[in-house]
Amino acid sequence: MDKINLKIKMQKSKLDSKIQILKEILRKYKSLVIAYSGGVDSTFLAKVATDTLGRKNVLCVTANSETYPKRELADSKRFAKALGLAQRVMDTSELSIKGFSDNPPDRCYFCKGELFGKLKEMASGGGFGAVCDGANADDPNGHRPGIKAAREKGVISPLMDAGLSKDEIRALSKRMGLPTWDKPSFACLSSRFPYYEKITGGKLKRVESAEEFLKSLGVGQLRVRSHGDIARIEVVDGNIERLSSKRLRKKVVDRLKSLGYKYITIDLEGYRTGSMNEILSGVSPAKSRRRRDEDGAV
Repeated sequence: MDKINLKIKMQKSKLDSKIQILKEILRKYKSLVIAYSGGVDSTFLAKVATDTLGRKNVLCVTANSETYPKRELADSKRFAKALGLAQRVMDTSELSIKGFSDNPPDRCYFCKGELFGKLKEMASGGGFGAVCDGANADDPNGHRPGIKAAREKGVISPLMDAGLSKDEIRALSKRMGLPTWDKPSFACLSSRFPYYEKITGGKLKRVESAEEFLKSLGVGQLRVRSHGDIARIEVVDGNIERLSSKRLRKKVVDRLKSLGYKYITIDLEGYRTGSMNEILSGVSPAKSRRRRDEDGAV
């Protein structure tokens, strides 16, 4: 028992130290524009920044676009109101960004570059010290072209700089009573399509409707990966068996077929972030694009 208590004390001390580092980072900039999605990371950052710098010195900007589900936008507004955050919703259209709808492996680079450019203009016009995002210490791992865009635009990542991991942010969020502490991870709807499959407004709506239906059945963390006429459903352990049951299987098939899918599958490997990146193992976005241009496939 003493060893357990000691471990808990050490973990608490480590978290206390990191949140103090985070506050020191935020104070350096005095005022901030935050790219605010309403997710675990950006909500935690927005709350700490607002408590540290004051509400008038922190503007949380949420992008409203075809790649952002209505449920997520509504959540962001609800959380901002409950937590006393200053929020502004900015209409954007990723599909109008040159190169984005072609869906290359560095698609996020185009999207984030456009978004951060607008936020920088907003910050400059409003006299804010910096623009920041909610990237955490885990995010540099894996394929993250959005981080490259952030760096090029001079966007800071206070959570990453403070060394805060996703699990630590969840733990601190729970301690602070934030409603997002156990919110499932989310990525924009464009991440549901294989690279180089053209992204359209209709396809985005279809994926959103499919995921909303599954959530209405009580499924939490999930993705509907859209491969042309095939819906590949990723869910966490337990829900694989549940959705395969006689009671739910027909409901799921009927609903997703009504949305235009011809084949409905459940991925036996389960939910995992970035599963569309698995084809990129050892292949850079530039090489991947060249290969596609040469032989028509990746």
